[in-house]
Amino acid sequence: MANPNLIKNSYLIDVVKHRWHYLLISIVILIPCIFAMFYLMFTQPNHSPVKLGIDFTGGTILQYGVNDSVTPTQISKIRAQLENNGINNPIIQNISNSSADKNIKNIISIKTRFMGEKNNNQIDKITMVLAQNTQAPQLISTTSVGPTLGKELLKNSLAALMLAFLGIVIYISFRFQADYAIIALASLFHDALFVVGVFAILGILYNVQVDSLFITAILTVVGFSVHDTIVVFDRIRENNRFLAKKYTSGEIINASVNQTLARSLNTSLTTLLTLSALYFFGGSTTKDFILAMILGIIAGTYSSIFFASVLLAWDKEIKAKKANA
Repeated sequence: MANPNLIKNSYLIDVVKHRWHYLLISIVILIPCIFAMFYLMFTQPNHSPVKLGIDFTGGTILQYGVNDSVTPTQISKIRAQLENNGINNPIIQNISNSSADKNIKNIISIKTRFMGEKNNNQIDKITMVLAQNTQAPQLISTTSVGPTLGKELLKNSLAALMLAFLGIVIYISFRFQADYAIIALASLFHDALFVVGVFAILGILYNVQVDSLFITAILTVVGFSVHDTIVVFDRIRENNRFLAKKYTSGEIINASVNQTLARSLNTSLTTLLTLSALYFFGGSTTKDFILAMILGIIAGTYSSIFFASVLLAWDKEIKAKKANA
């Protein structure tokens, strides 16, 4: 049973009083994300809001380890020489090596169109060009995905996302009410839009591409975010059941958010500490996946406290005004 003494005159965070400040923060953060996504949708041939990796578009990625520093000028020279040798539109990235191998200072990643088993001569051409511009390049990995498989992976990944959102809406509608489900869904879109938007910006500025691990990160973030939101909603529902006759919906929501605040922050901080360690000390191949998780957990924690609860308070006030009209 809810304790009436938990309703106070002041709180550490007053989500109802400063609702417009919190909504403004969300708007300011999401506007550049949306702009970047639309920019890529209008400028990319596949009209994707982010730059897709070979998991979804098909292609071959060759990674070479080199023991010297590689400057942007060298990257431009390598790209021009590859095109002169018949390697069309190569995408080249210079990645700092974080492994224990001291003989490899940097990793040069080269993405080209799909190369099958009969294209060894193209790999030889790429190796030759790198040997002319860097010291002792070593081919350390080759990854190839066919165009048909890439499209199928993209289709299945989007279907998984839609099913996850649908399942969450059905569960919250059954567990709470339809308005709670709509607000929770808006909160999930808020978090997903932020993560996708940041990667769209990174794609424009640093040519960062997303792969199947990115979809895994989004699904994980959605699960984490809805879990946090349900904890807040559950406390609001419990307090509302016993205190609705004595206090306003705004007072109950304020109290409920502050009662769950420590739990939400502690859970998120401990998760972020682990993810930060993986990001800074883990391998380079999982950095984008970990970054998506970090961004999603930050957005999910913010939205469950300052976005979903604010929308719920707004909804309750509108319904109360209609009832009294």
